[in-house]
Amino acid sequence: MEALREAEAELTVYVHPSNAADVPRAVARQLSALLFSYEERFDGVLLAHETTLVDEDKDDGSEVKGKKKIRAKILNGLVPYFGVRVHANLLIFSPQPDMILEGKVEMLSKESIHAIILGVFSVAIMSDDIREKFKFKRKSDGGRFVSRSDRQHVIKRGTMIRFLVKGVDTEMNCHITGSLIPPHTGSMRWLSVHDAEYAAEINSGNRRSRNVSIKIEQNEQEHRILKNEDSMVKSERAHKSRKRSIENR
Repeated sequence: MEALREAEAELTVYVHPSNAADVPRAVARQLSALLFSYEERFDGVLLAHETTLVDEDKDDGSEVKGKKKIRAKILNGLVPYFGVRVHANLLIFSPQPDMILEGKVEMLSKESIHAIILGVFSVAIMSDDIREKFKFKRKSDGGRFVSRSDRQHVIKRGTMIRFLVKGVDTEMNCHITGSLIPPHTGSMRWLSVHDAEYAAEINSGNRRSRNVSIKIEQNEQEHRILKNEDSMVKSERAHKSRKRSIENR
């Protein structure tokens, strides 16, 4: 997919001293907190990350328990966080106008088509941006758009579609407005058979798409685990607070 890009970055991640016993995990948690939300510094939404701690003690070659020493800087302030330098490989979703993207139709009506990309990002295609050859027909399953030139070209709920990006609202976490007017857009299943340019493109891109899907799925799991751990900590703190208040009575 055109909006997906890989990037390398040198970052400084700030870690609380209580997590000093397992710095790699603390760094991963900090970056996982940024997953699936728009970040200006990345010019997109972070979908996956792989990090390596930067060794700043290369000259002496010393090791601690078989691991390279990492020199971290203590920051001045009320809470003495320390900054750890990391090299990060990032997978970023960064849609831009005029890109061609793909999504799954979730809902449609005569006035619009609403789809979702990568199971996360929403797309709205209004009636003015659906080419005239598509006619909306009401059905018991919610309706469908059928091409007047080829009745086999159908867009309905669950259809994977290919569309042009008209605009991106980063304040709404990359909410996209799209268009089905340009050529080579519409139902991906129909295009794969009747559009030679698209058929050649998907044959060359299938392998990369599978690898990207695996990375995103792994990071979705990490994100859910992080949220669950944070909610458990908050629940425990609330329980202790109630216990102290009862004891003080």
